[in-house]
Amino acid sequence: MGFFDLWNPVVLLFVVVVGLVYHNLTSPSKAVAEGREPLRTKQRLSFYTGLALFYIGQGSPLSYIGHHYLFSVHMVQQSILYLIMPVFILNGIPDWLIRPIFKNKIARGILKFVTQPLIAILAFNLLFSIYHLPLIMDALMKSEWMLTGYHTLLLLTAFAMWFPVFGPLKEYANYSGLVKMAYIFGNGILLTPACALIIFADVSLYEMYRNAVVPFSALPLLEDQQLGGVLMKIIQEIVYGTVLAMVFFKWYRTEREQEEELSDEPSEKSGLTTA
Repeated sequence: MGFFDLWNPVVLLFVVVVGLVYHNLTSPSKAVAEGREPLRTKQRLSFYTGLALFYIGQGSPLSYIGHHYLFSVHMVQQSILYLIMPVFILNGIPDWLIRPIFKNKIARGILKFVTQPLIAILAFNLLFSIYHLPLIMDALMKSEWMLTGYHTLLLLTAFAMWFPVFGPLKEYANYSGLVKMAYIFGNGILLTPACALIIFADVSLYEMYRNAVVPFSALPLLEDQQLGGVLMKIIQEIVYGTVLAMVFFKWYRTEREQEEELSDEPSEKSGLTTA
């Protein structure tokens, strides 16, 4: 277990390059020169936070320990990469930055298909559940290329899953607050079977962790596995609950504003008539 095993320099380089490119493309001076309104600091911080979370999940000791020794750490890593990080990245991307990518008709068609709520919710949760089937996970863990490919696919479907709620291109995320709340609630339900399989298993499910020699004090194998399922479920509940509250209050404020506008219209008309 060397330093570069624990702190992946390739992932760090990727994060730094992406951060620098984003900084250059969204700099205030560039925005002024192109006649655009500069990005809010909050939006830029959201993107950088997402990059930091990506490195924590993919390039830090969390990734190495979760992959080689502790299933519970692996589940925390999964929660960061698929449930939390995409939200910050999507909130940090302005529509004008991503729109040129989808000028092509084929690219637009693919984006429209994969971000349809039913497709997006089923694709991510199905792939996530299949990944945690013992036969599949054991096979993937034996091949670095297969594991990387599957994780990349999971990451893409995670972004697609969050796109109907936080997508920067509003024509692909133009859903009412009620639809978004139902969507988030459905996500929570669909993720439950994978967590339940892990939490209530009475035997160790995964060969890799059964054969791991943990170089430090840790939980017994079965308890570590059950803790992983519990942590995943708790983090999922916190993330989805927070997003649900955000969507609800935004929807509630919008409804109140619309009601106030409608109630003001008759009085304005009445004033005009009297005049």
